[in-house]
Amino acid sequence: MLTKMWTRFAPARLAVVFLGNRLAGAVVQQDRVETFVVEAEDPAAALRAELDARGLAPRTVALGLARASVTVKPIELPPIAGELADMVRFELERHLPFPADDAPFAFLPLPAAGEGEPGAAGATRVLIAATDRRVLDTALRLAQDARLRPVSVTVAAHDLLALVRAPRGQRVVWAHVCGDAAELLLVQDGGLVLSRSVPLADDGALAAEVTRSFGPARWRGCDAVWVSGDAGPSGAALGALGAPVSAPPWTERALRWLGAAEPGPRGALTLALAVAAGRGVRPLDLLPAALRPRRLTRPQLTTAAVFAATVLLALAALLVPGLRDGRRLAALDREIARIEPDVRAVRGVLGDLERKRRLLATVEEIEVTAVRPLPILRDLTDLLPADAWLTTLALDPKGIELVGQAAAASTLIPLLENSPRFERVEFASPVTRGRDREQFRIRAAWEAPRGAAAPPAPAPPGPRSVPPRPGGAPRS
Repeated sequence: MLTKMWTRFAPARLAVVFLGNRLAGAVVQQDRVETFVVEAEDPAAALRAELDARGLAPRTVALGLARASVTVKPIELPPIAGELADMVRFELERHLPFPADDAPFAFLPLPAAGEGEPGAAGATRVLIAATDRRVLDTALRLAQDARLRPVSVTVAAHDLLALVRAPRGQRVVWAHVCGDAAELLLVQDGGLVLSRSVPLADDGALAAEVTRSFGPARWRGCDAVWVSGDAGPSGAALGALGAPVSAPPWTERALRWLGAAEPGPRGALTLALAVAAGRGVRPLDLLPAALRPRRLTRPQLTTAAVFAATVLLALAALLVPGLRDGRRLAALDREIARIEPDVRAVRGVLGDLERKRRLLATVEEIEVTAVRPLPILRDLTDLLPADAWLTTLALDPKGIELVGQAAAASTLIPLLENSPRFERVEFASPVTRGRDREQFRIRAAWEAPRGAAAPPAPAPPGPRSVPPRPGGAPRS
């Protein structure tokens, strides 16, 4: 399902090859291959109708020209310092059969070494491709009328190299038959050295044309001969070249595309598929520079790659420590979550121990600082005379208060003052006289023990009343 959806939305690559009064087209969209031939008085309208009928909506087109409509030849430039393009433009007029003032051209360098005549010392050999301005304008006008944007204009036969695995270190002659003509390609180390378009008269004439092509290419022979396209010459005629004759070593993709091509002129449809297979910067592209898609040059790609690597390293330098710290924090969080129950249990035990410690300290403080009433009652029993008794005895942290009756209340003050337990003994209220006794209320402070800074300040157990006993002595 995903493959079908991707095939449906993948960009379609359209190629159109101009072959005289007909057009050969090919559309490649992932594994979908559509091929067709258009012959009409209005080729642009017929091309658009063909695309609409097949449900294809490409936006761009790669244009391929017939080899016969383009001049392709190797030339040798003198050893003069200067821009190579300017030197080629200066030499064009001597090699073109049409005016070179406004002729679109392209070139590519050729290997300097050759087996033919040696060239001048320091000379540069290039392979040029040039065509009449009217031929290029016709192709561009057709693309414009068909609402397509051209991305390249090349010699269709040159794009055949995109469908094969060209062997390195070998010189190969490729004869591609298209109708009544044969496109000859001379390939060295996987690159184009020379191309020619020759009429297909008979097998011997084709072999003679191949031999004649060795001179401009500076070859003495070839290592292999490939034959493709329509029904071509027999292997026996080309075998006289002294090299094995076979079909081109098509790539797996090329075999799938050729197998999916519709019935029709095999040579023309193969050229259309070859133009559709070419991608990126194509050699000998005749499309004007103003119309070419913007492509980064090798130095620009290098700069962009260095910049991208720098950005990635900077991001890594910023993110890697954070990721490492994040992993450490996650590990710590997991460890904390694991020991959290034990921590809560320990905290609970510590809380219980703290509460018990405070309770124990309170109990010890009470035992140390609490007022003990029994020893005080025993001392009062010994101090007070027999004719005095107490009705109320109140103890507090500051002292003691005595309420009772005595025959002479004033005699009680010195008795209590002489006690080592009391000090600052005084009447808390005036003494009242009854029939035979005096009512008194005496207040005394606790005497601080020697060496102590202050009297004890415990919380008293509360006022206590001690009723008198017979004989006047207080009782507990």
